Amino acid sequence: MPKGFRFDLLAKSGYVARGIVFLLVAGLALFSGVAGGKSETKSALSTLLGQPFGRVWVGLIGIGLLGFVAWRLAQSLADSDGHGRDAKAIAIRTVFFGSAVVYLGLAGYALGHALFSGGGSQGSGEKGLAEWIMSQPFGAYLAMAVGLGFIIGGAVTAAKGITRKFERYLRLADTSGVVTSVCVYGLVARGVVFVITGIFFVYAGFRVDPEQAGSMADALEWVRRLPFGAILYIAIAIGLAAFGIYNLVEARYRVVHSPSLDDVKHSIPTPGH
Repeated sequence: MPKGFRFDLLAKSGYVARGIVFLLVAGLALFSGVAGGKSETKSALSTLLGQPFGRVWVGLIGIGLLGFVAWRLAQSLADSDGHGRDAKAIAIRTVFFGSAVVYLGLAGYALGHALFSGGGSQGSGEKGLAEWIMSQPFGAYLAMAVGLGFIIGGAVTAAKGITRKFERYLRLADTSGVVTSVCVYGLVARGVVFVITGIFFVYAGFRVDPEQAGSMADALEWVRRLPFGAILYIAIAIGLAAFGIYNLVEARYRVVHSPSLDDVKHSIPTPGH
């Protein structure tokens, strides 16, 4: 990194942007019965566009998300968190890389709508991704693989909260208080939504029908239809708000190691290692 460059500010601006997006998603989920909005990331940004100075706010979120993409690339390619090069570490870093791709798309969506008017589509990003995947050779199998990735990512996210492994990267003075409980709650809720979304993708690949792929809003709607679904729906929606708060906590207390070219070279597995 150039001398004097504060990579930690880039990464933490990304956490702020992601936190705001999930707080908006949670708000849409909780009030969807009244407002009729879809509780997913693109719909949250589209709703924000309609507010005073909406394009400015969405543009700032898009810029912040680019910072988050840079941080995810540092975690995956340069192993900034020091996971290592064994099979488990490579799996974790692959999830980080997938996250970078997803948030790059969301950042492009945000910046495109902030800079250019008339792009107000609120279509599901997940369904669009499924359509693109299934248009490729062996697309149905790829969709099922992506779905398994969502399921594994969701399980890892929930486990990260339950085991409180996230604390090793935070400089929190109080590790047993309300803030930690909120972070755990948010990670578990986000993990549950990830798993359900992944199941939708696997089913879409099995049926060779991209319309079966579900978004975050579809996952929440599926939960709502379960026994005691209204209670579960509210619990998960509040959990997504908790996940937004968790990101704001990361923005304040996260330990961020700036990557270098040497880090990238050392983090790439070599034959025999």
